[in-house]
Parts: sequence; structure tokens; C-alpha cells
Amino acid sequence: MKRIVAGIIAHVDAGKTTLSEALLYRSGALRQLGRVDNGDAFLDTDVLEKQRGITIFSHQANLQYKDINLTLLDTPGHVDFATQTEQVLSVLDVAILVVSATDGVQGYTRTLWRLLARYDVPTILFVNKMDAPGTDSDQLIQQIQQTLSPGCVAFNTPGAGDTLEDRPVIPTAAVEDIAMQNDEVLTDYLETGTLSDATIRQMIQRREVFPCYFGAALKLDGVDALMTGLDYWTTPQLTRPEFGARVFKITHDDQGERLTWIRMTGGTLRPKDIVYDDQKVNQLRVYNGTKYATTSALTAGSVGAITGLTGTRPGQGLGQAATSLQPVMQPVLTYALDPQREELHTCLAALRQLEDEDPQLHVTWSEPLQELRVQVMGTIQLEVLQQILQDRFQLTVKFGTGSILYQETITQAVEGVGHFEPLRHYAEVHLLLTPAPRGSGLQFTTDCSLEVLGRNWQHQVVSNLQAKTQVGVLIGAPLTDVKVTLVSGRASNVHSVGGDFREATWRALRQGLMMLNQRGDCQLLEPWYRFRLEIGQEQVGRAMTDIQRMNGQFDAPVANTSVATDGTGLTTITGTAPVAAMQDYSQTVRAYTHGQGQLECIVDGYRPCHNEMAVVDKAEYVPTADLENTPDSVFCAHGAGYPVAWNQVPEMAHVPYVYSNTELAHFKASSK
Repeated sequence: MKRIVAGIIAHVDAGKTTLSEALLYRSGALRQLGRVDNGDAFLDTDVLEKQRGITIFSHQANLQYKDINLTLLDTPGHVDFATQTEQVLSVLDVAILVVSATDGVQGYTRTLWRLLARYDVPTILFVNKMDAPGTDSDQLIQQIQQTLSPGCVAFNTPGAGDTLEDRPVIPTAAVEDIAMQNDEVLTDYLETGTLSDATIRQMIQRREVFPCYFGAALKLDGVDALMTGLDYWTTPQLTRPEFGARVFKITHDDQGERLTWIRMTGGTLRPKDIVYDDQKVNQLRVYNGTKYATTSALTAGSVGAITGLTGTRPGQGLGQAATSLQPVMQPVLTYALDPQREELHTCLAALRQLEDEDPQLHVTWSEPLQELRVQVMGTIQLEVLQQILQDRFQLTVKFGTGSILYQETITQAVEGVGHFEPLRHYAEVHLLLTPAPRGSGLQFTTDCSLEVLGRNWQHQVVSNLQAKTQVGVLIGAPLTDVKVTLVSGRASNVHSVGGDFREATWRALRQGLMMLNQRGDCQLLEPWYRFRLEIGQEQVGRAMTDIQRMNGQFDAPVANTSVATDGTGLTTITGTAPVAAMQDYSQTVRAYTHGQGQLECIVDGYRPCHNEMAVVDKAEYVPTADLENTPDSVFCAHGAGYPVAWNQVPEMAHVPYVYSNTELAHFKASSK
């Protein structure tokens, strides 16, 4: 029996948890079909989930069907909890992407699709709610192919009823569509007139073909066809004989026991095995909903939870497993905690535990300000966080007004120099800073001869660049989209130690940024939303005016086929706008549409700030006063070290500059 781990992902209210219930029910794992709106769904077990009617945390369930042992991981559908969903993707054999037939492909659906591509997850689509009036499978598959991939092919015929054959029958019209997704396969198909099942499986595994099933999970329509497809078309990940596992979630049970959730990628894991940092496994659990059974071993391909480990984190590889990619979904809002009457350090301890479960909270404590801050995706996540602090930790707190998480980058290349030479210490570092593609983050590399600077010192430079969050000089926001290259430097055989290169490296980066800022070549970035606004036809003019006022951009309004509850026609406007301007707009929409309008926003990355000067002026950040990130250097004369301001370092540097201004301008041209 093959073992498959499948994640069910979707836009909120697409029917994801309902489909999970239907799969469990049809497989015999559940005797009674639960419903989200009744609060008795098998996988929405948390009180908060039952109250809100949405999935907030990822959950596990197990079922068997024909020749498949299926582990289902149900994930949150709301964009505010996207980080929980992304954590799961790296451990999946296949994803089931649920699309609502009444809503079609939404903005967040496209975000999920990009994440699935990033983690290279084979994907099966289930188009749900086909029982709703006015749904058209031909129009839906056309939209899916246009917005997601031409390889999305209908593997069942809507309304034809489910089949329970061992080999599912693909509609004849779909076979050629499958073959057309690969030139070699198409050539062979045209010559032979046949397409083997093994070839189709390989194309699904390579993400060239994405089977689409149509149905209505609440009525169990199409569910058997989907289950048969999962059994017949999926392929488990290759495993290795050596132990390997990837962490995808950290939680704490009702007794406060820390659980490290893993997917085994190879070998066998038993209690008392040492898996991480000389720590032993205490207990191995296999969960099914809220209940679990202890097991004497986890084998390759299985999912389980380990007790007894500390310091593990989502995405981490254990044993022979590689660590997962850095998460794409990042929070864009930050809030300060208002402790009310609670002790600040008690609040900090609780938030640290929640940060252990969700590292993207980025809890920070400012000793001078006596202030706790957290980072979140949106206001729904903040409300849930506040409720968790109340329910789990008995802490009644509030949060202040949110602020935007800005980033900084550069638009020109520069060679920055840092010199650190107090008495009996010595290091000089030259760093080339060049603009990198949007969304690429910080990249650190070396292009320096070992004859100029030894391997150990070069390693020190790169390690120190990675050792802390590097910030810009406009408002002190995190630096991004910059390639930092070590190009030259100097060490002393007598006086240089590792700490000297830490100081010189950080100063070199800051000195380069100050040079760029002096020339106006530093740039502030802000997060932007991609939005979908649904309003009445008579309110389109108001909405377009609002979007323009927010410095947003939008496509031509499109009339909906659906109507509001009061019978008026609806119009959809899609576009992009700064988070800073649109973050509270949903309340305005509800007010002027009398509750009939709806605004959906998903983060669409960072772009140049629309009001950079105002943000910089308000921040009142003085980079030279930021002593932890000083751009100045230290030189030595007459047996004593003395400070040298950043703008005087070029004429004082001991090592000649590597690049001329003309050569630096070439880097800008070549990066476009």
C-alpha cells in the first residue's frame, strides 16, 4: 500500500474543510459527516475555528482507500494565516487545490499556485460547489487554464456521477489536451494514438499536467472520482535508507508539551534516537484530528509528532533531509502590545512560545521603550492572537495602532569601506553593493583573491553579514534586494582577530549605504496589496476615486453575473494599491455599500514607496546616531585608535578601491 501525504489548500470559503470531511466519510474513516457551519467538522477542532467558521491551524487526518494510505493535512484558507499553509507545502506528495465554482480563481488562489510552483508540488484541482445555480464547467476550466496553467485538464465529466473502477476513465477530449503539454509526448501520441498511464503519472509528477475534478463536496458529488484519482495517479516521494525528516510545524499540547511535527523522508525513527543537537526523542505520536496514538517507530513517508525536542523550527531538515526554502509569505504590519494590567515579562514569555510555533510573528522587545511588538499579516490574525493570549495564557491584552513594515534597497552600485583599527586590532573590508532583482532579498558572496585576504577572513566577512538583520539608512528598515560582494580587504598577521572583521564588515556595508544616500540612490519600499473589490454598479465611481486617491492602480470594472442580497447588480474592480493606504478601506467599503460590498486583499510584494519623503521625515531616523549600525570607522595613530566619519573614510583607507565610478555605473546598467 503506497503512502501519500496530501495537503488540502484553498481560498477561504472554497469548501476545503468540507471536502476533507467528505473524503474521510467516503473512505469510512468517519461514521458521520460533519459540517463547518454546524461546528462539528472533524478537522476544525479548535474553539476559535468553530467560532469563526474558518480553519486557523493546519490539522492532520488519516484514511485508507483502495491501495492508498492517505495522510490529509488540512490548511488555513484565510490569507492572514498563509504562513501556516506555506509551512506544510514542503512535505507534500501532492496538493489538492480547491476552487469554488461560484467564485472561480481568486487572487489568493493565484498566490497559492505560485507557492505550489516554488515548492514543486504536484497538484490536483477540485472544483467545488458545482451544484450552485449558473455554474458552467466549460467556462470554469477555461478560466483555470488561462489564469493558472494550460495543463489543468478535466479528469471527470461534471454531472456524470462517480465511478468506482480501479482504473479511472479520462474523458476522450482530455487525452489530447494532456499530450499537448509536452512536445515529445505529443509526437508519440500522434504516432501511436495512445497515451500510457505511466506517462500521465510522470507528467503529473513534473507539474506539466494538473488533473481537475468537478463536484460538490457537501453532497459528496465527485468525491469518489477524486479519491480514485488520488489512488491511481499520485506518486510518493522517493525515500532514502538513511534517517531524514523535515519539520513543518511546532505546537504545544494541552499539557504544555512541545511537539515537533515532521514528515519522514528516509530511514526509521524510534524513541530515544538522537535527532538534533544531541537531543533524544521522548515519544512518537501519530495524530488523527485531536486524538493521537503513540508508536514505536516512524518510517519513511510517514507523518508524526515528536516530544522532547527544543530549538527545532518549521522548514528545518533533520538527519539527511535538506532544510526547506525560506518562506515567501512575510508579515507586512507591526503592532505594539498594550499589556493593560498584565506583567510585561509574562506577556513576553507567552509571545515567545507563540513565536516558537509561528516564527513569522517576529516578537521584539525594546528595553529602552519597554515595548513589545509583533508582526502579522492582517487584522484577523491579530484578533486571533489576542484571543489565544486570553484562552491559553489567561492574559487580557490589547494591541495599539498598526504600522507598516517598510524595507530599503539601493538603485546604484557602490564600494563601501569599513576600517577597524583600535590599538592592537586590525581589519579593513571592501564590499561591492549592487542592486538585485525585486524580491530576491540579500545575497552575500565573495570575489576576492585568497592572496589578498585569506579564506578564514573571507569566511568571517560572509558569516558576519549573515549574523544580523542589515538595515538601511533612510528609516532603519531591513535592507533587501541587494547583492553584497567582498572584493578586497586587509588583515594583520599580528593583530587581526575575528571580532575585528565583524566590526569592519558591518561598517563597510553602512558606509556604502551612506555614500549612496548622499547621492539619492537609496530607495524606500512598501508592501502593496493586490485587491478585488465587489460593489454595486452605482458605487463604481466612488470606488475608482478612492483607489486613485490611495495611489492605487486598477483594471477596467467588470459586471458580475451575481447580485447583492438587495437585488442590485454587482461590479468587480481588481488592481493594486499600497497597504498603508488600503489597510483600513474594508470598513469604508462596508459603510458606503451598506454591508453589500466586499474587499479582498492579498500582499503582492514590495514596490517603491508612494510617499517616501513623508515616511522618512516622520521616522526622524539618524543613521549616524544608530551606534549598533555605525557607518564610521576606527583608525590608529600614535598608539591610539580614533574615529573617522564615514565620508572621510575613502581618503583614509589603507587598501586601494577596486572599482571606479565608471565601472560602478556599469553595474547599474547591467542589472536592468
